[in-house]
Amino acid sequence: MSEADGHLSVATKDIVEWTQAFVRHPSPQTERFEHEPQVQSFIAQQVVPLVQALGLPWRRDPMGNLLVELGPERADRSLMLMAYAMTHPANRMPNPYAGEVIEDSAGSHVRGRGVSEQKGALAAALAAVKTAADRLPVRGRLVFTVSTAGETGRHDAAISISDALGFAPRLAVIVIGTTNRVALANKGRVDVIVTVRGRASHSGTPWMGVNAIEGARRVLDRVLAVDVGGSRHPGLGHATLTPTAVRSWPEATHTVQDEVRLVFDRRLLPGDDPQAAFAAIAAAADIGEPWQVKTEFGQFMYPAEIAPDGAFMRAASGGCRRMGLQPPATFHCHGALDAGFFCFKGAESGMWGPGDLEQWHSADERIAVSDLVAGAVSYVGMIEEYLCP
Repeated sequence: MSEADGHLSVATKDIVEWTQAFVRHPSPQTERFEHEPQVQSFIAQQVVPLVQALGLPWRRDPMGNLLVELGPERADRSLMLMAYAMTHPANRMPNPYAGEVIEDSAGSHVRGRGVSEQKGALAAALAAVKTAADRLPVRGRLVFTVSTAGETGRHDAAISISDALGFAPRLAVIVIGTTNRVALANKGRVDVIVTVRGRASHSGTPWMGVNAIEGARRVLDRVLAVDVGGSRHPGLGHATLTPTAVRSWPEATHTVQDEVRLVFDRRLLPGDDPQAAFAAIAAAADIGEPWQVKTEFGQFMYPAEIAPDGAFMRAASGGCRRMGLQPPATFHCHGALDAGFFCFKGAESGMWGPGDLEQWHSADERIAVSDLVAGAVSYVGMIEEYLCP
């Protein structure tokens, strides 16, 4: 096909080749998060040269996020497509960075780590932005960003992008694989870090010490007894509270441990007060002497919610109809991503993109070529519907 489905100014083979190139450049989550050199080099060596070759204006903010801006600077309407550079680690996936095209009874697929979650949707969004630049009379502000985040569980990169823009877009599409459905709402999250300290001693004379593990057991029992089910969301259900990590020190044999660190994942519903959620856990964790307990507010993400008949859904649904596609289905997501931050900033924001959500982090992650094209066409439709009245 010279042009993907006639609606795009780029060919299907180009979108496929972009996706393959993105997969072949590893950009996994590491302990360095957004500052991981492979994530930074993915943007610098893969995305920037492509954006330059496509003739799109671009810049990078102090955190390394890429920004492309089209249309009038001061416009009543603004739309952002926010894609991601960082992926889940390769883990046990065979040939995670080969980026091969495979065939099965359902057609052609691109296979590789991050392709169904971040990198396929990134390619689709870039194709849509290039098409808008080539063909559409964009009368509002169109922003395309590639965030250095993707798997971090925090809003740091989104905050940096927002600061660099100097405004909050009216609509913000979180470009990620959702099986082409729009997430009307997603939970937020706060990580609560509880450190229990005792006194070390030889385990042959445990009465000489204060065992931090025993204190941590009491903390765990008390925190998990906290009632987080007081409210219920019609699409998301109840909030949850889950222990996700335990570690003790000193890392030595035959030693009563003098420090244990626990991490609790407290999911937040739209409207929940994160400080109140944190305070309830901190109060429960305060077990008193002979232990010392410190509770910290850790990584945090806002919950998100948009109206099924609001501006975002009208633009997405109307845009799909323009392109001869069915309006996107909707769902509710228990994960947390950057939609909540932009909702907090006053935008309507939701996750939406090509790529099967069930493929995320899997050992055979792939995306259908037909979904890549449909995703790009859907984004073009939304841009035209909202920014080209």
